Amino acid sequence: MALKGIVTQRRRLADEVYDQLVEAIMNQQITAEDRLVQEKLAAELEISRTPVREALMRLEKEGVLMAAASGGFRLAQMDEAEVKQLYQARAAIEGQCARILAVRATDAQIAKLRRIIEDEENLTELTTASYFQANRNIHRAFVEEAGNKFLLDMFDMIWGKAMAFHLFATLQNVDISRSLGNHLALVDVIATKDPAKTLEAFIAHIQDGFDLQIDGLRAEIKP
Repeated sequence: MALKGIVTQRRRLADEVYDQLVEAIMNQQITAEDRLVQEKLAAELEISRTPVREALMRLEKEGVLMAAASGGFRLAQMDEAEVKQLYQARAAIEGQCARILAVRATDAQIAKLRRIIEDEENLTELTTASYFQANRNIHRAFVEEAGNKFLLDMFDMIWGKAMAFHLFATLQNVDISRSLGNHLALVDVIATKDPAKTLEAFIAHIQDGFDLQIDGLRAEIKP
């Protein structure tokens, strides 16, 4: 793992450390095998231990890290039951946004969603990180266009953290290209102005994502 020394001017050091750790997780420079020790990180970053401890505790609170038996922290692992809960939360949040869009979306919003999907799915790099980012941007666009800031905050809590990427990374064990697709069909169903039909389509789409995720997790733990 290669973290950079931090020179800060206005931002809090703890925020700088947090961002670097998230970036390292997203880039898979920190993996499930790594143990993050406060003292070692502080020495590598050339700062005091206090902001490092604060960043680590924040990541633990968000569910990204968990205390390691031998001291320090490791990436939190999710079992199938927890993954199911995460996808149930997604279905509740994104499904409600889908219903809102079916009732309120304008022609301009529908056209905007189509452009976003076409742009995001035109990947220049076929990496886990690029697939993750494209998926996140597409699904966030649906939630954002629904216009409910509380639902958007909840979406960001689930999708916006390194935990989501760490889970998504297991899709390397299956056909990751399956994680993109059918998004334009979701716009088509929004355009029907039928809330029940739209909700059903979004729930089915999220269920497909859950099934793919479980395939990836099971492939990861095979001997």
